[in-house]
Amino acid sequence: MTEPAAVTLARHFSSLTIDRIPARHLEDAKALIADWFGVALAGSRTESGAIARRFAMETGGSAEAAMVNGGGLRVPAVHAAFANAIASHSVELDDVDILALYHFSPPVVAAALAAAERAGATGAELLAAVVGGCEAMARLSDATNPSLRNRGYHTTPTVGVFGAAVAAGMLFRLNEAAMVSALGLAGGQASGLMEMYGPSMQKRFNPGPAARNGVTAAVMAALGFTGAATILDGERGFCRAFSDGFDPAPLTRGLGEEFPIFIEYKAYSCARPIHNGIDCAIDIRRQMGAAGVDGIRRITVRRHPTWAHFHQIPHPATHHEAQVSLNYSVAVALREGAALLPQYAEEKLRDPAILRLSGMLTVVPDETLPRGVSCHMTVEAADGALFTAQVDYPKGSIANPTTPAEAAAKAHLLGDPVIGAEGVDRLLAQIRTVGTAPRAAALMVLAQGAP
Repeated sequence: MTEPAAVTLARHFSSLTIDRIPARHLEDAKALIADWFGVALAGSRTESGAIARRFAMETGGSAEAAMVNGGGLRVPAVHAAFANAIASHSVELDDVDILALYHFSPPVVAAALAAAERAGATGAELLAAVVGGCEAMARLSDATNPSLRNRGYHTTPTVGVFGAAVAAGMLFRLNEAAMVSALGLAGGQASGLMEMYGPSMQKRFNPGPAARNGVTAAVMAALGFTGAATILDGERGFCRAFSDGFDPAPLTRGLGEEFPIFIEYKAYSCARPIHNGIDCAIDIRRQMGAAGVDGIRRITVRRHPTWAHFHQIPHPATHHEAQVSLNYSVAVALREGAALLPQYAEEKLRDPAILRLSGMLTVVPDETLPRGVSCHMTVEAADGALFTAQVDYPKGSIANPTTPAEAAAKAHLLGDPVIGAEGVDRLLAQIRTVGTAPRAAALMVLAQGAP
């Protein structure tokens, strides 16, 4: 009889150490952690980030782990993971996978940092745990998507809880049997719905329970609570419950030899599938000149059917809704040539010029486009001239990567207002050498702006 996939995976993750991970994936983990801190620092100043932090503070408990930016206040690791995951998903600038289905860092890095503090882990253990957590997410998504997403489940939290459990379990040094239980208990807490687009904070919430529940699963397993070994591929397990097109092969294919982790980074402060449209808009603005934008008469966007019916929100009511609106994002990018946090300020949502452009955008499904996130845009100017652009690989993708200088500039843009430029520099420097750090917790100390 073939052993359950959770057993095979648990054997791999419980023995995964930094010396078994290819150097490129360790560098990717450092880049992911650096990006996470910048985004989380900015997110800590949002209303959703502040509410999550207040929840953690008011719930109370043992002082195990710090929150960004909680001024050094420590709370139980499960609460720190919850609050930090929400903060890092609150400005729509967190990383994304190549299919734009999920974000690695909110559940995995938030859980790993909190668990590392609780466990007194080293920097090397933190890096290995982040790689392990990301690998778990990638394998589960590959096994269940696109069906999981198409059924209405949000991939980030549903597979993220397993990534968080693996990362925390590695930092708690769980043996194989305990790691099996951690995966089982994570599956019992898997959740998250795509019913999250709108004026509320719903989308920001989703990775919070995933990070918290993953840490919970690992803590419970460490205490001896047992979980189902068949949680992933059993008759009523996660994969069959959440997907109509479950393929078991990616769960264990190349295990120990291949790490199917492909991380991309956001250049714009909105949902990733919208970025191709923004790149098109900025290109067309360059072609026609900024002076011609106000005379635009028509905007037609061809999107691959994979994403064609998402993000069509002509008149968003809040900045939360604007950040998942293709219409608004294209309009503001045409108008201002940018789509970062200032472009999603509440006052922008009432700008007549932006609203006019947003209202005229038409989306047409086009299955001939090469990728799920591909976008082809045609803009008709006041004189009838047509301007076109097509983007298949948005800025920050593996095929169109962010440079190290651009990544550092993003961290400073987001982190400087919170801990100052020198504080961000110290944090980035520590992340670059975290693999030799005796205490992973030093990162959270620096994230508070401490000298």
